[in-house]
Amino acid sequence: MSTAAVFRLPFGSVISLEEWNSMVTDRLPNRNTAITLLAGAVSQIRFARRYTLQLLDATPRDCWFEMPGRCPTNIAWQVGHLAVSQYGLLMFRIRGRAPEDVDLVPGRFRKAYSRESVPDVKATVQPSPDALFERLAHVHQLAMAVLDHVDPDVLLDPVDLPWAGWPIKLGAILFCPLHEHIHAGQIGLIRRELGFDPVH
Repeated sequence: MSTAAVFRLPFGSVISLEEWNSMVTDRLPNRNTAITLLAGAVSQIRFARRYTLQLLDATPRDCWFEMPGRCPTNIAWQVGHLAVSQYGLLMFRIRGRAPEDVDLVPGRFRKAYSRESVPDVKATVQPSPDALFERLAHVHQLAMAVLDHVDPDVLLDPVDLPWAGWPIKLGAILFCPLHEHIHAGQIGLIRRELGFDPVH
């Protein structure tokens, strides 16, 4: 089987992309089901963000750039990355790029905190913790407004990876809280490496 045309499943299994697309397309949710799933996704997104904020509120901002021990990341990068990813998953992928996005998530900011970027310990070359936190909150506010007004039919439009469940825009939304929980876990681990107690 060509490695250029396979979909990798958990535990090393692979199927052809043609087989995978056929399988998930046959099981796409209908419009009414998508509306119900969207409501659940919004609740999960809000829950994940509340937990992330708990962790951040319990972490002094003068520690945000530290990379303790052999830890390859820091709190500042996690916050910037969550802002960039939530913009991408809930705004850009759902309604496309708007003119105001240039100021909301500038290209330089997006590159600094994208998945392929490298976290930096130098506070002088990146936004302050306060600025990062404000951008995280602003993106979240605007992203939730997009979901509040999204046309249900748009939820069924196809989308590229990453997504969860189905390769449609609803799948991108469903992926968002899963992604945030992953990074909340990383924030929690960084906190422990910094010597802080776990958040209950």
